[in-house]
Amino acid sequence: DERGINMKTEIKKGNPLALLPLGVFLVLFVGSGLITGDFYKMPSLVAFLIAGGVALLFNRKVSLEEKMNIFCKGAGDSNIILMVIIFLLAGAFSSVAKAMGGVDSTVNLSLSILPSNLLVTGLFIIGCFISVSMGTSVGTIAALAPIGLGISEKTGIPVALVMGAVVGGAMFGDNLSMISDTTIAAVRTQGCELKDKFKVNFLIVLPAAIITAILLTVVTSGYSTTLNDNYNYELIKVLPYLLVLVGALCGVNVFALLGSGIIFASIVGLLTNSFDIFGLIEAISGGISGMYELSLLAITIGGVVSLIKFNGGIDYVLYFITSKINSKKGAEFGIAALVSVIDLCTANNTIAIVAAGPLAKDIADKYDIDKRKTASILDIFSSCWQGIIPYGAQLLTAAGVAAISPVEIIPFLYYPGLMFICGILSITFSNVCLLYTSPSPRDA
Repeated sequence: DERGINMKTEIKKGNPLALLPLGVFLVLFVGSGLITGDFYKMPSLVAFLIAGGVALLFNRKVSLEEKMNIFCKGAGDSNIILMVIIFLLAGAFSSVAKAMGGVDSTVNLSLSILPSNLLVTGLFIIGCFISVSMGTSVGTIAALAPIGLGISEKTGIPVALVMGAVVGGAMFGDNLSMISDTTIAAVRTQGCELKDKFKVNFLIVLPAAIITAILLTVVTSGYSTTLNDNYNYELIKVLPYLLVLVGALCGVNVFALLGSGIIFASIVGLLTNSFDIFGLIEAISGGISGMYELSLLAITIGGVVSLIKFNGGIDYVLYFITSKINSKKGAEFGIAALVSVIDLCTANNTIAIVAAGPLAKDIADKYDIDKRKTASILDIFSSCWQGIIPYGAQLLTAAGVAAISPVEIIPFLYYPGLMFICGILSITFSNVCLLYTSPSPRDA
């Protein structure tokens, strides 16, 4: 119709060469990984800074000073800065909670109530709970992998299978946790609320978690033993994680939530003599410091994407995608493919979301895709690939503890594979999950 013709004429073709900085980043990051065998040899921040330098070379009609202003404006976008502040607060909370013994108590509490014939299934469920509480998949794997190794040695269950359960549980929380950097990045780039994204995302991946638990129970049914270790825990040290989880589900403001979580964990740590005031300060400082690189990366990517957009790169991608896609469903598959490719190339799901987020929002706005669904797609598809690639930090950590090859774990990564399938089905049968959740005021 006439309206459709007008919409098509409004789309700018853009400039494909403006996307060269992203190509430079991928060549530097992936190329160094293939050559050295270590995909973390080239720091992603350095690669993006070089890509930013390339972006500044475009558009000679515009002065360098003006292009730097565009870079800085994009880097200092309110969403980027808010994301950085949340990253820093999340890092501080995780560090304080760990320093006061929250991780050990949570793990031991879970293990102490596990039925002896459901050890691996229970380990997966523990991983789900801990990763949702901690907001970090690598931290969850580091905490549970040694326990999984012990279970394997005592039961005869293949260690690769146990590690697959640990990684699966870790990726469940990495995708859903209210304090996970992937969740934060997804909701900030799409402009929706944490609790709303959680509800939509949870309904999509819940079948994957249930089927994984059933598969693990069936596969390990021939093994059974009782762990004789005495797992000591203090229930009070689990409470800060529960506070954050429940508060987030109730819709508490993320800044108030993380701030209160830090204060509560600090009080618990001081009362239980887990650390003194100087130990507390050191834990907070260490947690914040651990987020420096990620924060700088988010700022740099914001600037680079702003330059790419100014030079016509985003317009070209939108033109290309919209010329190939004629439906909302096709647009959702396009967003899924975009974030998947970036994660496969960068081996970092947070980077993938931050990089794909602005473009995904433009596509979502054009095709009127629910913000909660777009944020969920970004998080689901980046997380499922991150939990499968053998050169990602998750599999490398698990394989390192188990002293096996990351490739050996891949056949037992039930949850990441099922999460991918559930993501595909959620797009194929679009809006089914949205029927069971009401939009937030911002989306209404």
